[in-house]
Amino acid sequence: MKTHNNFDERFEFTGGVKTWSLIAIVVGVIVIAAGFLTGYAERTFDNLLLMGYYFSCVCIAGVFFCALQYAAQAGWSASLLRVPQAFIKVLPYAATILVVIVCAGLFLTHTGTTEEGKQVIMPYLYKTWATKGLADPKSEIFDTLVYGKSGFLNIPFFLIRMVFYLGSYSLLGWLLVKYSNNEDELGGMFNYEKSFKVACIFLVIFGFTVPLFAFDTIMSLEAHWFSTMFGWYNFAAMWVSGLAVITLVTIYLRKAGYLSWVTEDHLHNLGQLMFGFSVFWTYLWFAQFLLTYYANIPEEAEYFYKRWEPQFKFWFWLNIVINFATPLLVLMKRDSKRLVPVLKAVCIILICGHWLDYFIMIMPGTTGLEGDRTVYNEISWIEIGTFVGFAGLFTYSVLTALSTFTSLIPKKHPLLDESLHHHI
Repeated sequence: MKTHNNFDERFEFTGGVKTWSLIAIVVGVIVIAAGFLTGYAERTFDNLLLMGYYFSCVCIAGVFFCALQYAAQAGWSASLLRVPQAFIKVLPYAATILVVIVCAGLFLTHTGTTEEGKQVIMPYLYKTWATKGLADPKSEIFDTLVYGKSGFLNIPFFLIRMVFYLGSYSLLGWLLVKYSNNEDELGGMFNYEKSFKVACIFLVIFGFTVPLFAFDTIMSLEAHWFSTMFGWYNFAAMWVSGLAVITLVTIYLRKAGYLSWVTEDHLHNLGQLMFGFSVFWTYLWFAQFLLTYYANIPEEAEYFYKRWEPQFKFWFWLNIVINFATPLLVLMKRDSKRLVPVLKAVCIILICGHWLDYFIMIMPGTTGLEGDRTVYNEISWIEIGTFVGFAGLFTYSVLTALSTFTSLIPKKHPLLDESLHHHI
């Protein structure tokens, strides 16, 4: 079997992709500024939160991918680890952007209307629990449920948790990249064994905190609602999205003449993971929906009732079609996972599909039921422009991170030979 030994190639980030990514960033900045200046500040904040969270989740998925491979001592993926490692390098910046968005949304205020119709000063984000007076028994807008959760849902503790989640993921991911680079310089098993230990530590911390990360960042937007499955549902969306982006970047690099050692067998494995975890995502979607429907507890059913309003019902059902039916029907066949055009199309569909998934999680409970419904609930220029801006930022930052590696392959990874001869 043919092997490839040009392991000193470096990625050069030039040409049209660099230019278009910068143009996309500029478009995003203009749209975000226009959103604030044209009276859609709350909706713009919601879109910033959506994309900041999505950006961070895809980068976290890069850490999870690497940690999973090291902990499982998987050999097939050794030759393409530089792609998720580039995501890891970008994670601190994505995390910083998300924290800044959250802080701005919490501390900048405007006059808004409570569910009881009272005009009060409230923050742009997390208004259902962060509005002053909700947890004060003496206030006219006192909310018993929010008061009961105030030991957990209070701004200082909320921000401490957010920094802890993102900081620990970034630190442990940075160590995985560091030990991989050291391994290339020194060889031997010492750094690989350290990577294995760090991966195990990360997976334990990640397993306990990723549901809390989703509870805090997204579920607390609707503080009256709760679901014990929501955290794992978000994890499944994060993982499928991350796999789709990893696969798409890998396909781009192969087309650009890099990663010549990555074969259709590696792409087949990535396709299998996307297929399998899309089914897992659907299981969690259906289980969460079915249990809520069956129990019919008002505090829980309200969440889905909002998403069955006419302005959201189409997107609600399109979500399940895109994120379940498409990968199921297309990737079920073996050949589909080995055909680059097909795999590329599925990746793009899943990336857009899970953006829609986050849109459905966020918008109905925030700006979705206020103001002019025909304006607030259609996917408009604010959603599209913000997505384009963050897509450009992600592309630019990840490809820049890739260009900093001295080699696009971990040359002295102990399982590299297995990856180079991977065949299924």
